[in-house]
Amino acid sequence: MTATDTPASQSPGNIEFLRRLTLFSGLPQADLERLCGMSETIAVSPGEFLMKEGEVGDALYIIKDGEFEVTKRSGQQEVFLAMRGAGEVLGEMSLLDKSPRSASVRAVQDSHVLQISQDSFQRLLSESATAALEILHTSTKRLRNTQSMLQQSEKMAALGTLTAGLMHELNNPAAATRRSADLLGDALTQWQMRATALTALGLDHIKLQVVNSLRMEIVRRARAQIELDPLTRGDREYDLQVWLEDHQVDNAWELAPTLVSFGWDAKSVSDLCVGLAPNEAIVILQWLGAGCNVYALLAEVSNSAERISEIVKSVKEYSYKDQAPVQEVDIHKSLDNTLVMLKHKLKAGDGITVKKELAPDLPCIEAYGSELNQVWTNIIDNAIDAMQGRGELTLRTYTSDEKVVVEIADNGPGMPPEVKERIFEPFYTTKEPGKGTGLGLHITYNIVQKHHGQIEVRSSPGETCFQITLPLQLRRSS
Repeated sequence: MTATDTPASQSPGNIEFLRRLTLFSGLPQADLERLCGMSETIAVSPGEFLMKEGEVGDALYIIKDGEFEVTKRSGQQEVFLAMRGAGEVLGEMSLLDKSPRSASVRAVQDSHVLQISQDSFQRLLSESATAALEILHTSTKRLRNTQSMLQQSEKMAALGTLTAGLMHELNNPAAATRRSADLLGDALTQWQMRATALTALGLDHIKLQVVNSLRMEIVRRARAQIELDPLTRGDREYDLQVWLEDHQVDNAWELAPTLVSFGWDAKSVSDLCVGLAPNEAIVILQWLGAGCNVYALLAEVSNSAERISEIVKSVKEYSYKDQAPVQEVDIHKSLDNTLVMLKHKLKAGDGITVKKELAPDLPCIEAYGSELNQVWTNIIDNAIDAMQGRGELTLRTYTSDEKVVVEIADNGPGMPPEVKERIFEPFYTTKEPGKGTGLGLHITYNIVQKHHGQIEVRSSPGETCFQITLPLQLRRSS
């Protein structure tokens, strides 16, 4: 940017330009001259920034000619807010509340602006009621527009984050299903080959009954597989592998783990082979192992499909799809569904431990279910960020004075008092530009207010706790 004029007090054009604007229409001639005397005209080239988000604001700008685009970072994207042209004011917000620039302004064509210093701007507000009211009107209108656009962007960004997490969660069971299904084809072929070899033995009636009972036993054990600690499992697999090798059974190293997972060990396999010829025992054991392998893979497919079903169910309950806006909400189920949605973030880094202290008799409440889930999502997501992927998240519920209380606490670094005081303000964020819009907790506050509830935050080094108090019934306006 370059200064192009001599001092503005010597430029009648600037005085006449300001006089035509509502913002300065109430100023006497002397005040206009004094204001112009402390300002200068700046030339801005296409693509050049007049203001950058996050920078300290030290001046007000009035567009003389040209055009500027206003943008704000939201997550990884730049959100377009508005186009500004001749006669419009830029940069008033950061001068009013003495905060960093909340958006970036870039020229889209050769432009000229009148730059007014912060001192001159403050003097203008104190001396001209017309200017003060016009600035208030302009700022309020822009604040509402910015908030509306960023809330939509925030929702889309949150949706993108949740979707990415869900894709990660769904990918694991889906990949397991595909892997097991691929292996299942080979396993079935192997079992059929073993069955053919078994038939070729020409077993007598009594031995065929043993085989049939084993077939039923495979099915039974597949439905109730035993859980073994790693040490016990390892010992059993080793003992069985040794027994199988001693009895000339091929692939003993592969067969032993499969049989052990279905509850057989060296002793039970030895008992099974009593009365069988050595060649009969080998064929029956190989057939038994192949059958167990088939049913183990079927169980993996079933478990993975069930996991996918659970995730889909949680998503549907989280969004309250196909339900009325207001319904009876189970707070505990609502919290669980939110944890499912954020599971990928909870497992990131070293991982976050979730501790639950939930009242067993907590009543359901009347609420806007999907909006309430947004409250839990915003708070838990902030807690995860604060702990940087490592720590303990505590969810606590109880009743007090016929109201439901939910507490969400983390053992992160905590908030300093000056941050805690402003945490629910719109656009206030401690994150660097582009990392957050400062609307998440403001939206949370508004949702709790919509439910006629209360939200409070306690914070000290090593702990931050959000306490949300909600009535059992929503009050309806009469």
